[in-house]
Amino acid sequence: MKAFEALESNVRSYSRLFPAMFSRARGSIMFTEDGRRIIDFFSGAGTLNYGHNDHTIKAAIAEYLASDAVVHGLDMATPARSEFMETFSSVILRERGLQYRFQFTGPTGANAIEAALKLSRKVTGRQNTISFTHGYHGMSLGAMAATGNHFYRAGSGVSLSGATFMPYDGYLGPAVDTADYLRKVLLDKSSGVDAPAAILVETVQGEGGINVGSRQWLRSIQTIAKDAGALFIVDDIQMGCGRTGEFFSFEFAALSPDIVVLSKSLSGYGLPLSMLLIKEELDAWRPGEHTGTFRGNNLALVSATAAINIYWRSRSFSQGVQHIGGLMRNRLEAIAAGHRNSFAVRGRGMAMGFDCQMAEIAEAAARKAFDKGLVIERCGPDDQVVKFLPALTIDLETLNQGLDIFEQSLAETLK
Repeated sequence: MKAFEALESNVRSYSRLFPAMFSRARGSIMFTEDGRRIIDFFSGAGTLNYGHNDHTIKAAIAEYLASDAVVHGLDMATPARSEFMETFSSVILRERGLQYRFQFTGPTGANAIEAALKLSRKVTGRQNTISFTHGYHGMSLGAMAATGNHFYRAGSGVSLSGATFMPYDGYLGPAVDTADYLRKVLLDKSSGVDAPAAILVETVQGEGGINVGSRQWLRSIQTIAKDAGALFIVDDIQMGCGRTGEFFSFEFAALSPDIVVLSKSLSGYGLPLSMLLIKEELDAWRPGEHTGTFRGNNLALVSATAAINIYWRSRSFSQGVQHIGGLMRNRLEAIAAGHRNSFAVRGRGMAMGFDCQMAEIAEAAARKAFDKGLVIERCGPDDQVVKFLPALTIDLETLNQGLDIFEQSLAETLK
């Protein structure tokens, strides 16, 4: 580990949180260079929904590489690009009654957020974006302006503008419908809030603390966007690709966003791939008006196509995720109940949060868990929430082993 301390920037984080040399990984298990077996409840911050090194996806990648097919091609036409779009359209979109155009942006979710905000401003002629308290959308300046976390915002070094924050569902307590407040502010010409180009929302706020937007609240936000003449953008970067139980996190609310932002697990293998789904009538770009050198990651498109073919051609995978998510919730609620319900459990599907109320408790429990063989992350404004993002393909034995480790670690922390 000395090389990291001597050569890598102070900005590194996960090598500090998980001080080990990880050499191999398969499924939900990571192995360190010194032979430790560690259960992964982190999944690359939601990038590895299908686990590490899925062998069928890996075979598709290996076959593509062996054929000398185009790996980097900007946005030139390639069979890999065509097959991905056709497969995604038929298996994912048409099955859900959705129709979108594809825009491949760049390697990260933040690249896609920037493109979505840029397009919404071009379409509407407005500048303001409505974002929400505790929201997180990326680390580039436009995405950061729509991100609520003070730590990240302070690191920008400049004044961040172009976004107005509104209270997320439940932010003001269960008795207050924050959608009503948003509607009043946006439809009141003397509220002092500029008419927005877009309303940008996560259906479940991952980095913000696993805060869950209700079906009715999300449907209200979509209606408000339409009434205000703004584009309705769903950030599905971390919660999409099956994390909440359905491919899109907004399906349960029967939403039809103007723009959907996808990244993280889209490639199915941890390879960089980000894109927008844009309603056809809103595709106002001129050719070349928004570009990116790595928007043509054909290798990631091949792995993404393989992931769709393996996991999403039937509803059984989605049903399995919802079943495992229910088991996770029941177990975590039982752990909370064992501590007189001093802690809160929330989430949807296989994105669950265990709110320890105090950052010190969450930090100590996560540290002890790693010592016992479990990688798990924290989130929330003060990192007081332990975030559970196991692979959607995890087996029950490994899941229960990881939950056992967390329960033991929490109990030791509270002694």
